Amino acid sequence: MIELVGPGLSATINPLGAELISLRDAQGRELMTDADPAFWTGHAPILFPIVGRLNGDVLRIGGRDYPMKQHGFARRMTWDVVGAGADAVTLRLRDDEATRASYPFAFDLAILYAIEETSLSWVVRVSNPGQDPLPFSIGFHPAFAWPLPYGQPRGAHRIVFDREEEGRVIELQDGLFAATRPSPLAGRALALADDLFADDALIWSPVASQSVTYGAADGPQLRVDFPDTPDLGVWTKPGARFVCIEPWHGHADPAGFTGDFRDKPGVIEIAPGDEWTCSMQVTLLA
Repeated sequence: MIELVGPGLSATINPLGAELISLRDAQGRELMTDADPAFWTGHAPILFPIVGRLNGDVLRIGGRDYPMKQHGFARRMTWDVVGAGADAVTLRLRDDEATRASYPFAFDLAILYAIEETSLSWVVRVSNPGQDPLPFSIGFHPAFAWPLPYGQPRGAHRIVFDREEEGRVIELQDGLFAATRPSPLAGRALALADDLFADDALIWSPVASQSVTYGAADGPQLRVDFPDTPDLGVWTKPGARFVCIEPWHGHADPAGFTGDFRDKPGVIEIAPGDEWTCSMQVTLLA
């Protein structure tokens, strides 16, 4: 495990999946999920080279089918630590024989975690060292404590979007984009309740906001910034003590989609020798 310490936050990163597994305030109070195995043992996986599910769990490229589990393989692989300090660390994952069995592309994926004051940032760089264009999607999946450890009841927590959003959200069926339903937002606020997630995640695609604020109105809150992000998922399992706020560059297959992965909605493609970056940040607001 890799420990990062700053003046207002500390964090623990697991090289397995390059996953943030703990985020604590200056008093040591945990801001992340308790990972209760009765609900979900994840913490904050990195989703690559897909986000969500593919139809039939199959990635179709150039007339060939490759097996690909939901959210891809990066979260199940051990990343190399290529630079570490007291308040920052960079981890790296590159293609190998195992990845090419399900994703026939050369790639170089790096993530920098850094603490500054009361903020933790994730900066992801995807590079294409191969000879062919590199198609991919990538997403963040952090699970924050619900309730936060500041004494307010679970039912007082809400997520407030920084911009007005469309009046409908995506509905999933067997993990695929299937239909839309009316948005549960009241103005720009989502009042959290278990029954919101009885049918899986709430998905804004596209999302207009570039940040949300999470917590009880009268207590410390978390601001989650996700600049230039096209999609946002919010998810938990009813009764669980976490809520995931998930900025995505890409999303699940539409129901019935059987086309080439390069033509899938939400896929990014970069030319040989090029690179692409994205980021997110969480800030504790006292």
